Amino acid sequence: MTFLLLLLLVAVLLGPFIFSIAERQLELYLFMLGICAVWTSGVWSRSLFFTVLTDPLAITCAVLIAGWLFRIFQQPFGKAISFAARHIPARIFAALIVITIGLISSFITAIIAAILLVSIVSLLNYDRQTRIRLVIISCYSIGLGAVLTPLGEPLSTIATSRLGETFFYLFTLLGSDVVIAILLLGVIAGIVIPPPSINRRNGKNLEKESWSAIISRSGKVYIFVMALTLLGTGFEPLLHPVLDGKSPAFLYWANMISAVLDNATLASIELSSTMDEPTIRAILMGLLISGGMLIPGNIPNIIAAGKLSITSKEWARFGLPFGLFAMMIYFFVVF
Repeated sequence: MTFLLLLLLVAVLLGPFIFSIAERQLELYLFMLGICAVWTSGVWSRSLFFTVLTDPLAITCAVLIAGWLFRIFQQPFGKAISFAARHIPARIFAALIVITIGLISSFITAIIAAILLVSIVSLLNYDRQTRIRLVIISCYSIGLGAVLTPLGEPLSTIATSRLGETFFYLFTLLGSDVVIAILLLGVIAGIVIPPPSINRRNGKNLEKESWSAIISRSGKVYIFVMALTLLGTGFEPLLHPVLDGKSPAFLYWANMISAVLDNATLASIELSSTMDEPTIRAILMGLLISGGMLIPGNIPNIIAAGKLSITSKEWARFGLPFGLFAMMIYFFVVF
């Protein structure tokens, strides 16, 4: 069983980079591997079946409602963004996008923050490489900021529940680390994101998204969340013995696996109310930072990549080294 699960894990990691069909149909590819992992580990059950069907409903509804709202209000929203882009220096504007989207994600949810990000970036005349970099840095910011309250993302909800803590516990524990990280991401964006080559006064208008596109994106999110639930549950027998009882430093680096697996599931495996705060901090920060490395690592990644047609190779080319660098910096500063 262990050997087969390792093969499936390698397929999750490398498949989207090797097979074009896995790249084009990422959600279905991960879903099929999730089913294989569950059957291989022998954890399939009726309760898991209902969990897989029901867990994605809230997130899918949020994506559907957000798409509907942006379809209605996209004209005034587009005018507001275009006005800001014309009157704020380009590098400062890029920094403000990253910082603002990260700080508000814990209240509007990571999913809505990602949809908001896509709408903003679509209005700006960046070349493709610059757009991808801005999106990836912003998704790192969203992933970090969303953990501060249980409203932001499933990881924060599960962590708060597993630790038996109050609504603002994660803000108290990680607030300073997360806010400083988001501010640094904003500074980095201001440095590495050059001004658009075309005058921003000639910015694009947002095309009204069709209902079929909104429903299609929502369906892909539903399948993607199902896939993450299956993968996390299926790989639990493989990961639990490796992660259980290990040192904070080991858990921090081991959690790079969240680049391809559901970080909420990993948190549910690793976290315990008996842990001390340094261990909890190491677990959560490892999950949060590495979640931006690859597209499957976080819900905002899959939404932004799908909407802007960013491939796994394009994301990994910038997101993977950027995440590794961030992991090393945080490790040396904290540990």
